[in-house]
Formats: sequence, C-alpha cells, structure tokens
Amino acid sequence: MNLIEGVKIRQLKRIPDERGFLMEMFRSDWTEYECFGQAYITAVYPGVVKGWHYHKLQDDNFVCVHGMAKVALYDARDESPTKGRINEFFMGVLNPMLVQIPKGVYHGFKGVSQDTTLIVNIPTKTYNYSEPDEYRLPAHTEEIPYDWNRKDG
Repeated sequence: MNLIEGVKIRQLKRIPDERGFLMEMFRSDWTEYECFGQAYITAVYPGVVKGWHYHKLQDDNFVCVHGMAKVALYDARDESPTKGRINEFFMGVLNPMLVQIPKGVYHGFKGVSQDTTLIVNIPTKTYNYSEPDEYRLPAHTEEIPYDWNRKDG
C-alpha cells in the first residue's frame, strides 16, 4: 500500500502463554513515538461510522483493542505530495496494529465486527475543552471520495 505522507503503521505482536497474552501497544523507544499527550478509548457500535475529522496540532496513534475497525484516512493537505490519497486499514483482534495519523489528515472509522469495537488513541496533545483541535466533515460527504459501505466481491 502506498501510504499517505507521514502515516506510519506497525504490526503489533501478541505474546501468548497459558494464562492469556500480552501485547505492547506503544513504546517511547519506537520510531512512531513523538511525545505523550493523553490516552483514551473510543467505542463504535457495529456498522456505525465515526468520521471525518482532522487535527492541526496533534498526531493520533490508534490501536484497536476489541473487535475490528475499518479505519480510513484521506490526505487533503495542499502541501502534501500525497494529496488526494486514501488509505484503508482493517485493524483489531484479527490484525493487531498501530496506525499513526499525522496532523492534517482526515480520519474516521467504522465498526465491522458483530459487537462493539474499542479503539485506544494516544494523541500527542491533551484535549482542550475550550478550544478543541478538531475540524469535522460529515461521515458521508462529497468532499472526500470514500464509500464506507462494505465491498463484497
């Protein structure tokens, strides 16, 4: 896949034993690490789309820890060599990975499993309640050439 400029992905490794498993999600010695802002979890119900939005000040670091999510990115940055490019990732229990989403890249996700999907985000900035760093478009908009529908084939 040709990644959008600044997007990084890392396949995550589960370390299983007879008690269960351990999986590192984000480490300060990984190349994806810039700084710590906060950590939070967001939930999406089956078939629901949360999107689109981007940030001007922060990068996001997504890890899906329960269920499966279809995560879509769209590069609308005028100065970017990948302007207009779409990336799509299926991440979660069947494909554990970290997706780093740079400033200025629209992103959203859809729950594609039978139960609630949970995504942990570790952004590089804390949320500012009085001046949120969020710039939104509707989930189904003509401004982004992406179709959230399932692609049977």
